[in-house]
Amino acid sequence: MTAKLFVVATPLGNLEDLSPRALRTLRSVDFIVCEDTRRTARLLAAHEIRAETVSCHRFNERERLEPVVDRLRRGQTAALVSDAGTPGLADPGVLLVRAVLDEGLGVSPLPGPSAIAALLSASGLPADRFVFDGFLPHRGGERRGRLRDLRDERRTVVVFETPHRIRDALADIADVLGDREVVLGRELTKIHETILRGSARAIAAALEDPVRGEITLAFAPALGVWAERHAEHLLTTWRSALEAEGGDRRAALRRAARALGWKRAELYRRLVELRAVDETGPTG
Repeated sequence: MTAKLFVVATPLGNLEDLSPRALRTLRSVDFIVCEDTRRTARLLAAHEIRAETVSCHRFNERERLEPVVDRLRRGQTAALVSDAGTPGLADPGVLLVRAVLDEGLGVSPLPGPSAIAALLSASGLPADRFVFDGFLPHRGGERRGRLRDLRDERRTVVVFETPHRIRDALADIADVLGDREVVLGRELTKIHETILRGSARAIAAALEDPVRGEITLAFAPALGVWAERHAEHLLTTWRSALEAEGGDRRAALRRAARALGWKRAELYRRLVELRAVDETGPTG
């Protein structure tokens, strides 16, 4: 089946991340369906692409379905793009893709930039299994409820958050999930790219005011799962801390706990389980 709709991933910020295949496709289709015509116009202008654009955002997606599908039915081709990253991932596009498929027309993905994959690749967290949970709820009670649902998740969790809610979200993560490791990516691939690692409280303290830009968060699986799957990393951190502190186990425990973003008592318990320390040692 010949594709009629091409789902094209576009740069998160760095225009050089647009693939040659994506460029060729954007130049060749009859029209481009985009989340924001003004933002897409800047991307097209940067690559000297002249193309018709049709808006399709969360407020008008349903009314755009029939006109777009009708054009595809009549033999035209289209590219679907979002403002940044891969369409359909917490962005408009799912309804259009479904409508095109239901019509029996072809859909072809052009993979590329994704804030989810970008942050995971640089996070140091396990990414062989992970779950993406979209944007956290904007109301505090609902957000804490969602976090409680994720508290025992055995996979790394990735979510999106907005600049004006990030401090409240980090406070709720700290309260509900404790001191597990969190990674925050802000303005990924852009000039002011920032990646912070540590506990939610430590990250909140490191953020500058005011917070600006697109934010992606990842947090480690439940501590027991993290320890089970990454015992070697835990032991390496402990041994390095012990060497740095000249064999002082109390000081080494503090150093290793800071490095891992864990509570000292939790780290000590895991080290006992791994028989890296005995149960009579100091917990600091």
